[in-house]
Amino acid sequence: MFRDPSIYSQGLFSGKLALVTGGGTGIGLAIAAELRLLGADLVIASRNEANLTAGRQALEQIDAPGRVMTIACDIRQQQSIDNALSDVFERFEHVDALVNNAGGQFPSPALSMSRKGWDAVIETNLTGTFMMSKAVVARCVSTGNPCSIVNIIAQISNGFPMMSHTGASRAGVANLTMSLAFEWAPLGVRVNAVAPGVILSSGVDNYAPEFRKTFLDSVGYIPLGRLGTPREVAAAVVFLLSPAAGFITGTTLKVDGGEPLFGSSAAGQLGKTLQPPRGTGYE
Repeated sequence: MFRDPSIYSQGLFSGKLALVTGGGTGIGLAIAAELRLLGADLVIASRNEANLTAGRQALEQIDAPGRVMTIACDIRQQQSIDNALSDVFERFEHVDALVNNAGGQFPSPALSMSRKGWDAVIETNLTGTFMMSKAVVARCVSTGNPCSIVNIIAQISNGFPMMSHTGASRAGVANLTMSLAFEWAPLGVRVNAVAPGVILSSGVDNYAPEFRKTFLDSVGYIPLGRLGTPREVAAAVVFLLSPAAGFITGTTLKVDGGEPLFGSSAAGQLGKTLQPPRGTGYE
C-alpha cells in the first residue's frame, strides 16, 4: 500500500512539515502518504485513536526519511486545537502545509434530518475548517513562516440531494477558501480547495448497503467511465501545495471525472434513488 512511486519529483517536500486532519484513513491517509513519499515530515490528526494508530502503521511502511507524528484533535473544540498545535509547534517549530480533510456526513432526507445532525455536520465540516485554519495561520505568522492550505470539500456543482447538510457546509468552505485567500495573501499564505467527485475510498464502507450500491452505480453518470481513487485526489492536493502552484490561490480544483458535465449528476441520481416515496409523510 502506497509503495508505488509518486509522479512528482522526489524530495519535493523535504524539510517541510505537513499537517493533515483526518489523515488516518481514506483520502486523508492517501494525501499523507503522497506527502511522505515526497519527503515531508507529517502530522496526522484525528479524534479517533484507532484511526491514528492504523494510519501511522501504514505511513511507517513507506520507505521515506520524514518523521511521522500522530495527534488527537477534535477540530470542533478550540481547546483541543490549541493543545494539538502546541504539541506540533513544540516538536517541529513550524507548519508549512495544512490539509483540512477531516469531516463527516450521513445520508438523510432533509425533512427527516434533525437539528442535532445538521449542526454536527456544519460544525465539523465548516466551523472546524475555519477554526483549524485560523489557529495554524496565527501561529505561522508569529513565527514568520507562511504556510499553504488546501481544504477538501466535495463536488457540489449540482447540489447534494440526501446530504443537504454536507452540501451546505462544503459550499461554505468553498466560499471561505476565497475569502481567506484574499485576506491572507499579504501574509504569504495561499488557500485553495480540492473538490473530489465520486471517489472509491474506505469511507464508502461506512454507508448502508442500499446507499453504497447506488453510490457505486453512479459510475454511469461520470464521463470518464469510472470512479476516482484517493491517490488521484492526493495528486491534486500535492500540486496545490507545491511551488508549481505558487501563483494560485482562492481556487477550487475539481477531481470528478467530468461528472458535472453530465446532464444528470451522480449526486442527483443518489437523491432520486433514495428519496422516500409519496405517502410517507415527507412530501
